[in-house]
Amino acid sequence: MFSFRGDAHKIYLKLKRNARKDRTFKHLEEMEEVRKIKRFYLGIDSETLKIIYYRMLKEQNGSGIIPILITAIPWFLFLFSSQLQNFLFGRGYLYLILFTIIYFFLLFFTVILHFREKAWASFHIQIICDILEERKEVGK
Repeated sequence: MFSFRGDAHKIYLKLKRNARKDRTFKHLEEMEEVRKIKRFYLGIDSETLKIIYYRMLKEQNGSGIIPILITAIPWFLFLFSSQLQNFLFGRGYLYLILFTIIYFFLLFFTVILHFREKAWASFHIQIICDILEERKEVGK
């Protein structure tokens, strides 16, 4: 069934469905992916993890090229609006329809891509923070 709910709710429903089989949820692909990433970071020394953390913060907080393009392209098109209108309307509506479909598809795709990248950066940052905190408590 198609749902507009986010990934967190979908994972919750999957966990709830599989709770009787295995309480460790080792058979779920999503959980195994997290375990693999955590195992990888556990094998890295704390100083290098801090450097990775700083780099991930830059990725998470950076403006990135996608938001810049989202705001710059309409202004660029506005600068050439009369030429663009002559081109798009001068040859019928086919070019206008094609241009509109391509533009909105690219806009939609890049916005989704941008927020997925930010979500993955947050995910890795949290894992790194947890590992560094655990090491601090243990005294490593």
